[in-house]
Amino acid sequence: MSIEIKEVRTRKDLKKFVRFGNKLYEGNSYFCPQLEFDELNTLNPKKNPAFEICESIYYLAYKDGKIAGRIAGIINRQANENWKVKKARFGWFDFIDDMEVSSALLDKVAAWGKSKGMECINGPVGFTDFDHQGLLLEGFEYNSPMASLYNYPYYIKHFEAYGLDKESDWIEYRIYPPDEVPERLERIAKVVLDKYKLKVDKIRSGKELVKKFGYSFFDVVDEAYKPLYNYSPLTEKQKKYYSKMYFPLLNYDFATMITNEENEIVGVGVGMPDISHALRKCKGKLFPFGFIHVLKALRAKKFSDFDLLLIAVRPDYQNKGVNSIFFYDQIKYFNQYGVKHAETTSILEDNSKNQANFEYFEKIMHKRRRAYTKQI
Repeated sequence: MSIEIKEVRTRKDLKKFVRFGNKLYEGNSYFCPQLEFDELNTLNPKKNPAFEICESIYYLAYKDGKIAGRIAGIINRQANENWKVKKARFGWFDFIDDMEVSSALLDKVAAWGKSKGMECINGPVGFTDFDHQGLLLEGFEYNSPMASLYNYPYYIKHFEAYGLDKESDWIEYRIYPPDEVPERLERIAKVVLDKYKLKVDKIRSGKELVKKFGYSFFDVVDEAYKPLYNYSPLTEKQKKYYSKMYFPLLNYDFATMITNEENEIVGVGVGMPDISHALRKCKGKLFPFGFIHVLKALRAKKFSDFDLLLIAVRPDYQNKGVNSIFFYDQIKYFNQYGVKHAETTSILEDNSKNQANFEYFEKIMHKRRRAYTKQI
């Protein structure tokens, strides 16, 4: 039977689009289900401020009357302008192991992008760097945290068969925190704090963070990440949006703000307990009882697995050892909470500065992921 591709036009269809992403991986012990309400908001132009600078289209593939795949086409106008490119992005790309399905979905995004004047397709990526990105190439046997994209190994052959080529790779580390702060790390951190007159400012809530520093937290992230692949600086509405989304989830023991004499944030380091096990229990639904599992995981006083969400240092403070201060501050909390493994987010394979953040730790490079491109 032929493949039928339908554009998502109603909220009912959008729910089918979101739910297919979780349903395809039912029973997979490594996949982390995404929260349905969060996905629906991200894909909704009325909810997600990314649509100030983006436009999108969503498709569902049907085979034998059943949903067999999905894909989102995205154009980030700001990123295209900043990088001097004409890219149509694709993300939320999931499909059964059927070449006709994957090819038909990619064809639709390519045709849509071409009709908008784009010259290539690029993915899997999202609206911004805060969305999932990068096809998993290695590390399928490791847990997928909430912030990471997971896919079946068969996706790789579909990308290659379609003629998609590598554009950029990321790597990820599993870190094994030491029982105490390494002597060399402590010595460097204390020298840097003294030499540049810096201090660690421990915030205890999202409200306190915004009240004290406004949204300059994201300004530091923007400045630090601006030179990195595909990055698109956040708008003011996006900063507020992500603050409301993420700040209430944080355990602020694991939020390290480094400030200078002018009380400006010059470095940020943020992580959180891994809650993928809780999301598997609730299957991506907070109600009626899913929120209990999530809250329990977020508020746990002991947990073995931890997600390192981001580390960012303002450019004028980079290459000065500021990164050592994050771990000087946080290792004591790793031990207090019983953390055995810390998972990094994706690090560009040529980003030596970011990789150097973890030189003080025992670690393994356990995952690799890739963004692809193809001319249209």
